[in-house]
Amino acid sequence: MAFSTRLDLRQTQSLVMTPQLQQAIKLLQMSSIELTEYVEQAIEQNPLLERLDGEGAGEGETAGEDPAEGTPEPHGEGVIAAPGEATLDVAYEDIWADASSTDAPQAPSSPFAFQGMAGGERGDGETSLEQTLSRPASLREHLLAQVHVDLIEPVERIIGVHLVDLVDESGYLAGELDAVARRLNCGIEVVEETLAKVQGFDPPGVFARNLKECLSLQLSDRGRLTRAFSILLDNLDLLAKRDADALCKVCGVGGDELSRMAAELRTLDPKPGLAFDTTVVQTIVPDVTVHPDRAGGWIVELNSDALPRVLINARYYAHVSRKARSKQDKAYIAECFQSANWLVKSLHQRATTILKVSTEIVQQQRAFLANGVGHMRPLVLRDIAAAINMHESTVSRVTTNKYMTTPRGLYELKYFFTPAIASAAGGEAHSAEAVRFRIRRLLDAESIDDVLSDDKIVDILRKDGIDIARRTVAKYRKSMRISSSAERRRDKLGGRLGEASQNGARRPRDPGPGY
Repeated sequence: MAFSTRLDLRQTQSLVMTPQLQQAIKLLQMSSIELTEYVEQAIEQNPLLERLDGEGAGEGETAGEDPAEGTPEPHGEGVIAAPGEATLDVAYEDIWADASSTDAPQAPSSPFAFQGMAGGERGDGETSLEQTLSRPASLREHLLAQVHVDLIEPVERIIGVHLVDLVDESGYLAGELDAVARRLNCGIEVVEETLAKVQGFDPPGVFARNLKECLSLQLSDRGRLTRAFSILLDNLDLLAKRDADALCKVCGVGGDELSRMAAELRTLDPKPGLAFDTTVVQTIVPDVTVHPDRAGGWIVELNSDALPRVLINARYYAHVSRKARSKQDKAYIAECFQSANWLVKSLHQRATTILKVSTEIVQQQRAFLANGVGHMRPLVLRDIAAAINMHESTVSRVTTNKYMTTPRGLYELKYFFTPAIASAAGGEAHSAEAVRFRIRRLLDAESIDDVLSDDKIVDILRKDGIDIARRTVAKYRKSMRISSSAERRRDKLGGRLGEASQNGARRPRDPGPGY
């Protein structure tokens, strides 16, 4: 067999992820906050993109306009038919407008807008002093202020600053005193004396090395650290088990006194440092809103506040295109226009895809919106993808970090997807979320004389037509942070006896205190 070199032509088909397609996929799975940051960066980098404020598009700019309002309208709506109808009508508004400049090429507009200037920002970009928010002091700042006031000796101040640096966010001392002594080249006795002083700082319980010491410092601050309390803190494991007999014996108190001591312990703060947690909680802005219509159906709309609004300045593009002379300048302008054009199209495609998926979810979970969690249907990504003719991965990206506000509350889109649990009678399957909700209702309604075990819950659910195993009931119960039947019986019995002791009734010795 002879070897030779030759040139062949072959035709093959392959899927190529172009940069534009990668951008569209990236935008699809972004949350509203991430999308706003991404578009903000694009506006800074592309001179042809502009933020659309409340005044609408200027002359020579391309922007979506609502003929009725005269201002850009960012969303269409999906209308779910009334229960008696079988059709599903999804209407999208025409959001494309022609450029007003005849010299500029036709460019799609964007109905997606940022909100206006942030609070406190003036027209010149400066922030007024009156609208500057004050910042609450952190735990470290609060402790350092006390170090400089309460510790007079310079050595104690230095040690106190090092001890403050070892305090974690809960207020506990995370480091070792020996390491502080070696680092500062001083005796361990001096460090321990300084620790005893800073343990009297506000909030009570700070600089503790464990839970017992934290509670002891708070009781000492109240003047309540008695011998019985000290013994009780040494036996917190017995208190967690609610072993009243053992606690009464080791503490040397009666059942009533033990119940009052346990009640006082519950008023203490096991993590005093968390009171200084100043983390700003981000408010969830829903991407989709759902509300009922007069015909008995549901109207699905995109939330315009969650959609960034940008436009392409066609007049500026036409101006710089005429002024460009070199080949590099013309290539740069063309690239900017193509990038801006594709970004606007990607934002529009993202909005319509979210609306399409959300509309189908509402169609599938109409019973949940009308009657509550107990009527939720089992649903998987494949069901939505088949109904709207999309791939499952696209539906998965759309439902990630997207939220829907309904008359029943605010939910992430992924909340509506739950696995199915078979019916015992061979009928329609049940949603796992609906079964979990039914288990919660059963346990909330149980009485002290009839505490439901997992096996009894299985029997009740099977009588209702739900084929479920005991281990599944246990898994759902644990996911809802509900204790076992034995622990719930002990808690209920302890609560009843605690009330009886406060009313002067005689208390048996067997059950635990009302803790």
